[in-house]
Amino acid sequence: MAAFGRDLIESTNEALAIAKGEAMPARAFVPADIDAKGNRKRLGLSQAAFAARFGFSAGAVRDWEQARKRPDPSTRVLLKVIEREPEAVERALSAG
Repeated sequence: MAAFGRDLIESTNEALAIAKGEAMPARAFVPADIDAKGNRKRLGLSQAAFAARFGFSAGAVRDWEQARKRPDPSTRVLLKVIEREPEAVERALSAG
């Protein structure tokens, strides 16, 4: 079998293991866009309260929501975690 064929089979097996939860992806996915305002509203927080709870500046939250600025990649990852598991972020930040 050609090297390409072996690589293709190996990649398919890795993808199946990741889909089954038996392996972790080799790299993290960074979301292209995040709905910061939607995250905040789902939690029922003002911009200032959302910023204070999760360690952002109120100005940054305002800029994201008004599309004046875009969160950097690491901030988009954090916002995605807040979207899915806000309690986990709160626990991590309060563990001091």
